[in-house]
Amino acid sequence: MANRVWTETLYDAYGQSFNIDRIFFESKTEHQHLLIFHNAKFGRVIALDGVVQTTEKDEFIYHEMLTHLPLLAHNAAQKVLVIGGGDGGIARELCKHTALETIHQVEIDQAVVDMAKEFLPNHSAGAFDDPRFHLLIADGNDFIRQTEERYDIIIVDSTDPIGPGGSLFTTSFYAGCHRCLNPGGILVTQNGVPFFQLDECLSSGKAFSQLFSDWSFYSAAIPTYTGGIMAFGWATDAAELRAVDKATLQARFNARQIETRYYNPDIHLASFALPQYLQKALGQIADA
Repeated sequence: MANRVWTETLYDAYGQSFNIDRIFFESKTEHQHLLIFHNAKFGRVIALDGVVQTTEKDEFIYHEMLTHLPLLAHNAAQKVLVIGGGDGGIARELCKHTALETIHQVEIDQAVVDMAKEFLPNHSAGAFDDPRFHLLIADGNDFIRQTEERYDIIIVDSTDPIGPGGSLFTTSFYAGCHRCLNPGGILVTQNGVPFFQLDECLSSGKAFSQLFSDWSFYSAAIPTYTGGIMAFGWATDAAELRAVDKATLQARFNARQIETRYYNPDIHLASFALPQYLQKALGQIADA
């Protein structure tokens, strides 16, 4: 019997397909359609509403870049907020930083957390049980609007602006994040694959430009986020944090003795080098 073929539905005219060797879980939750399956090349895969969210094979690239880059740039973070990230990968990487005192995570869908714990336990690797970690099941936009908490770093590990993730790409949400950052704090965000999803960068960049004195994007190539590089938003009022030199980053990295598979200080600095088409598009925001 032939394996079932599952095709991602993110784009109308282009996509990627996976052979499904085994389905571990499939359900329509309160918020979204959740599918977890095994693929011979990528291991276990989580898909939400027809879009790949994470795989065992390449998740480390995404999670390391959203976590270690702002942590090493800041170097004195004690309190971090994660919006989304129900699979636990960001929490796992944060827990490698022993100087962190508090990790808050706000995830909208308990089912994503439960299924990731059961079927992708290596994503969180025990992070959900770390005494510094606190999980709240709630809408991230509502939390940001209502909370009085303040953070050194906010990491938005969201889906694309489809369904529940849509509110996490709005100017009002980013304004709330700005309000919730301590002086010198950093906001980093997931902003899609700009070759196909340039509007995600442009809309976020426009909002960042209105709220933060220093903003940009950095990137990494992640195989299952097909279409080239993935963009991550960067926004802060401390411009010097984007200009930390390699020697300083290397010293910080060495001192923390963090085990990584993708991130290093060279990658950190190089990731802010953006292709010309993206620079040109973002330049129109700066010139407006």
